[in-house]
Amino acid sequence: MAISVLLADDDADFRGIYRKLFDRTEGFRTAGEAADGAEAARLCAALKPDVALLDVQMPGTDGLEAARRILPAGTTRVIMLTTFDLDEYVHEALSLGASGFLLKNASPPEVLNAVLTVHAGHAMLAPEVTTRLLHAFAPRRPQRRHEFAGHVLSEREVQVIRYVAQGYSNQRIADELFLSPETIRTYLRRTFAKLNVRDRTQLAVLAYEAGLLHEQR
Repeated sequence: MAISVLLADDDADFRGIYRKLFDRTEGFRTAGEAADGAEAARLCAALKPDVALLDVQMPGTDGLEAARRILPAGTTRVIMLTTFDLDEYVHEALSLGASGFLLKNASPPEVLNAVLTVHAGHAMLAPEVTTRLLHAFAPRRPQRRHEFAGHVLSEREVQVIRYVAQGYSNQRIADELFLSPETIRTYLRRTFAKLNVRDRTQLAVLAYEAGLLHEQR
């Protein structure tokens, strides 16, 4: 079954480019289009697309507010679109539970891969982009050490969290710690449950805001 994608951007030409990309690529289809965040939220509630691509900056209701309305339903995964490498609104969206973000100049293969990755249940945590964003904005926000204080995390779980926050894949973490990928997945399931986070991106945001990476320097 084709992956259904909702496009939300106030630029009709930009939406048209993405619509053609998805409708002409096997395994994808455009579920609908929205020119602002309010319309995107309404369409997601009605159409329940697999993935929504939301422009961060739209007139009226922006992408961040749209994500805030869409994500609680749990039926649509969200990718934020931005023209900026470092955008505080995107950081906020990741905290809300968005699965990642794309620069609007991303190539067609990058866009398709991002949608596939998110649809498969993974977060987009590219080290060269997302980690840089988290480094830039997490230190400006109130530290959230209290969110770790009430949980008993093993030293190994903290190691895994730090690697996740640096954008490492399960295989690379396994190689670094001389463990199997399945063992890493087990550690992640435990930490997700202990810290009440949904995915790797939220875990990384929490790790940066709690200062875990600064502690290892």
